[in-house]
Amino acid sequence: MNMTDKKQRAAAKEFAEFWQDKGYEKGESQTFWLTLLSKVLGVAEPEKLIRFEDKVVLDHTSFIDGVIPATHVLIEQKSSDKNLRAGILQSDGSILTPFQQAKRYSAELPYSERPRWIVTCNFQEFLVYDMEKPTDEPEQILLKNLPKEYYRLKFLIDTGDENIKKEMELSIKAGEIVGRLYDALASQYHNPESPETLKSLNELCVRIVFCLYAEDAGLFGEHAAFHDYLQIRAGDAREALLKMFEVLNTKTADRDPYLKEDLASFPYVNGGLFANPRLEVPNIDEAIVHLILEEASESFDWSEISPTIFGAVFESTLNPETRRTGGMHYTSIENIHKVIDPLFLNKLREEFDEIQEVKITKTRNAKLREFQNKIAGLKFFDPACGSGNFLTETYISLRKLENEILQLLYNGQIVLDTGDVIKVSIGQFYGIEINDFAVTVAKTALWIAESQMMKQTEEIVKINLDFFPLKTYANIVEGNALRIDWESVVPKDELDYIMGNPPFVGARLMNATQKDELNAVFGPKWKNSGDLDYVACWYKKCADFIANTKIRCALVSTNSVSQGESVANLWKPLFEDNVHIDFAHRTFRWDSESTQKAKVHCVIIGFSIAPNTNDKIIFDNEHAKTAKNINGYLVDAKNIFVENRSEPICEVSKMNFGSMPNDGGFLLLSEEESEALKSKYPHVNQYIRRIKGSVELIQNKKLFCLWLVGVSPDVVRKIPDIYERVINVKRSRERSKRKETKQAANTPTLFAENRQPTIPYIAIPKVSSEKRKYIPIAFEPPNVIAKDQLFIIPGATLYDFGILISNVHNAWVRAVCGRLKSDYNYSKKIVYNNFPWPTPTDAQKAKIEQTAQAILNARAKYPDCSLADLYDEVTMPPELRKAHQLNDQAVMQAYGFPARMTEGECVAELMKMYQKLAGEEI
Repeated sequence: MNMTDKKQRAAAKEFAEFWQDKGYEKGESQTFWLTLLSKVLGVAEPEKLIRFEDKVVLDHTSFIDGVIPATHVLIEQKSSDKNLRAGILQSDGSILTPFQQAKRYSAELPYSERPRWIVTCNFQEFLVYDMEKPTDEPEQILLKNLPKEYYRLKFLIDTGDENIKKEMELSIKAGEIVGRLYDALASQYHNPESPETLKSLNELCVRIVFCLYAEDAGLFGEHAAFHDYLQIRAGDAREALLKMFEVLNTKTADRDPYLKEDLASFPYVNGGLFANPRLEVPNIDEAIVHLILEEASESFDWSEISPTIFGAVFESTLNPETRRTGGMHYTSIENIHKVIDPLFLNKLREEFDEIQEVKITKTRNAKLREFQNKIAGLKFFDPACGSGNFLTETYISLRKLENEILQLLYNGQIVLDTGDVIKVSIGQFYGIEINDFAVTVAKTALWIAESQMMKQTEEIVKINLDFFPLKTYANIVEGNALRIDWESVVPKDELDYIMGNPPFVGARLMNATQKDELNAVFGPKWKNSGDLDYVACWYKKCADFIANTKIRCALVSTNSVSQGESVANLWKPLFEDNVHIDFAHRTFRWDSESTQKAKVHCVIIGFSIAPNTNDKIIFDNEHAKTAKNINGYLVDAKNIFVENRSEPICEVSKMNFGSMPNDGGFLLLSEEESEALKSKYPHVNQYIRRIKGSVELIQNKKLFCLWLVGVSPDVVRKIPDIYERVINVKRSRERSKRKETKQAANTPTLFAENRQPTIPYIAIPKVSSEKRKYIPIAFEPPNVIAKDQLFIIPGATLYDFGILISNVHNAWVRAVCGRLKSDYNYSKKIVYNNFPWPTPTDAQKAKIEQTAQAILNARAKYPDCSLADLYDEVTMPPELRKAHQLNDQAVMQAYGFPARMTEGECVAELMKMYQKLAGEEI
């Protein structure tokens, strides 16, 4: 059932008040959940959605408290007096938290039935675990906060729009058809690789698909009009298409009066789609005709494709190399709504819901017409629009809203005056796109969306509306968004919203042209703009464009803009220019809807200069939380910038890089090479050391090196195999263009940079997987050489280890470190030197030393396991997990943090500490 936000808040308030201080696991669980689903979340028949007491067989028969199969939710319910984070004695004698108990049930289910979400609940509190991110802290939702946070439970009933799923499947299938058609047509061109031919080929594909859509949507009059016309003229299909294109571009009054009936029956399309007289059309052989008639026309219904995913339909026709270097990624409808819903659509829906509550019909209708005019007056701009996904889905969303308005206004009555019954227009949408083919697709996608939505309006107002001729809008401009003046596309004083998904190109992957563009956008005064990713250009262009306006923006970008050095380099100057972040989706994986799916770790950031009228919201793991302020790290905290620091901000041990061989690989030895050398020269064992970088530390891979520090020259010369390696090191360094490397050629027996400590040290991998809750770090003896892929802390103590391996330090790492793809890219100057350490009492410090030793003891029980084995969330030994939990508790106590603090809250407190330590105002 449809419920307005106001009604849901009222229902949630009533529910929370009723269940406050109630809750017996066995007697009231089912009533609690059925009422929550029906009264608060609006499920008409909740008993058909949720199942209770499903049997699962472990070493004994147990029963799962609740399962919602449609949304992949497993519920573990406890009584109101139970602590959801504490262990509970089980019938088999084990002690498990409710979450661990639920995971045990989950492991016994068939793979297809395993939950995405595990919810533990004690009537007064919900803990929500996302099994896509098993290392993350659970989301906590309190019963008392349900009236204002009920929406955070919507995942319980969000099965996804089945129509969208169908449209996606159809669009992907259509993409496969277009791909085969593209290849077949390309083979007929005399010079298929020339830019002119490729442009014609792309445009020809768009025209054919538009015709296929038009005949299936009834826009060409009779069903299969295009199919039947081409079938009759299959012997000369090329000439038939050229004649048809000419007719579609000619007004009826201007056509040859002696045209054959089937040609003359086609409408005048206009819109510029068929206007190019220089379009190169190759010979259309029998195989292509068969492909168009039987596979594309007879076997597929184009009227139901999603115009929003129209770009993905054509992705297979774009050159993969162009797609890669241009950084283009096509976007799912779900991900588009992560941008447009908080940017404007949620607020419009709330306004519409309030109007529906007006009881007096005349007053309500007046407000509805006013609201229709309002949404018809909004203007939207995508300065990297690609094939128009964002613009098209926004248009569809507004037209759906308009159709709801018309439904209320006319209530099934036939409309006599249809002059301006539809006010929302594709003329409200503006875009810039550098690829000419994508521009054509974007315009066509909007026309298809307009056609589909007009059909829905016809059903509401009970009349036929004229779709053709198409209106020609020049609002999507072909050009380089970083070079063009945006106001030449849309005047800023008329614009309301900027949104989009600019190209994803990392700082190190930019070509020379892109680097020039970045420098031109940021200008010579912008500090360290060269360290920023290409997408940062759009943030800067937006910030400049929206100055002194009401415009609000939301961009999708790689998560690099909210991590590491980029935060200070980008957001500090933007904040100084009065930009503020209105909402943000923290890091999530962004999948395209193409067959070659692009998997990028992204953030969405909504920002503006105009005063805030709504709550600021942070979305994390699909859940939303209000925030007082959203800083550049997308954390609810002050606008703090963690910048490079040469020394630790606290009085702690100093960190350094490991040693850099820079040896061309000649001082390094595989295990086989090491054994062979020792077998041939038994006395060289004293010159061979184990060496570890990030991979060797985490995966326990064996790598060795020649460590010739202090070794006499005559010893080296007397061992031919070693002497030859040293000669090769010298030659390798001499060939380098780097001054320091050339100088190191004078000492080829040694590592180019030797920072090896003479005492035990803590080793921290420079790069490690984001899938682990804890970055694996370890103590190493001085005879194990640390490569420069490790950071080292010589003479570190158990207390140091306990702090650095804790959830607190790992939370800090996740918030401020840079990333390689999604992996943690630990740094000395950003992460370690800025980390706020606690000031524990002697007792607290002793406790941390004890829990740190317990972690090492737990590891020692598994001497054959690598750190990768031990810190895999699936295979982590119970005693190691328990040791970490106790260490986390001890560290949290040393900081004075509450045990149930979320990671976001933890980072916010650490940033306050950092701000104070850095001497900045709080």
